[in-house]
Amino acid sequence: MPELPEVENVCRGLVNTVVGQLITRVSIRRRDIVCGLKRPADMLSGCTAARIDRLGKQIALVGQTANHEKAPDLRACICIHLGMTGSLRFYPQGEPFKPDTHTHVVWHMSGGGRLAFRDPRRFGGLWTFDSVTALNETRWSKLGEDALKITPTALHKKLQQTRRPIKSALLDQATVAGLGNIYVDELLFGCRLHPLRAGCDVSREETQRLVRKMRALLTKAIRLGGSTLRDYVDTTGRSGGFQHLHQVYGRSGQACPRCRSLLACTTVSGRTTVCCESCQS
Repeated sequence: MPELPEVENVCRGLVNTVVGQLITRVSIRRRDIVCGLKRPADMLSGCTAARIDRLGKQIALVGQTANHEKAPDLRACICIHLGMTGSLRFYPQGEPFKPDTHTHVVWHMSGGGRLAFRDPRRFGGLWTFDSVTALNETRWSKLGEDALKITPTALHKKLQQTRRPIKSALLDQATVAGLGNIYVDELLFGCRLHPLRAGCDVSREETQRLVRKMRALLTKAIRLGGSTLRDYVDTTGRSGGFQHLHQVYGRSGQACPRCRSLLACTTVSGRTTVCCESCQS
């Protein structure tokens, strides 16, 4: 947490508030939260925020410096992982801003606004790269395809290679990037798949349904602003609304919304897992 829908909403907020602005300076309040820092330009100081990329749960803030008019140079980029409690909040000019001990980095924009990275538990972090290519060839090369883009064929091939429980496989960011405990529980319930079923036992037809429902689930969660359980807010400080539509996550012992059996709770890969033993084969 945050997972793909929450991170996608953060990215959309950054596109609307940060992209196109010049980063005049960067205040690094906790240096060990940033990996690979060698010079101010690594944190995009003096660069224009050119675009926002995303793969799974990770964000890339890409900077641009114009060395000459015909060939703008896309240079440094910052990979941001929000971890469990991380947030990126944009404060427009004139909005009160009081950084606390958990505010680790602040980018100051030419328009007078500020973008703050805050992470109380510090499971997230920032990584600096000389280029987007360097990010793709190193950190992002370890990730699977994005959960909104992966094809049934690609996912089925990955699942056929493992006897791990299907939930463990889907939580593995090298299998598919973006899913976490919330949306895997919801997805498996929607597909009537038991979380302990071996990945290699999932048929091609079931994988097709899995991918179709995965896209529908994530798209709906994005539209509703993601799920806020405790800490998550978007770049404007707003909470998500999809938590009110959770079918199984966090509902252990309650009635299954489909068959009214009591939802069961177990542990898969160290993660609390809720499912319906009647509905999910």
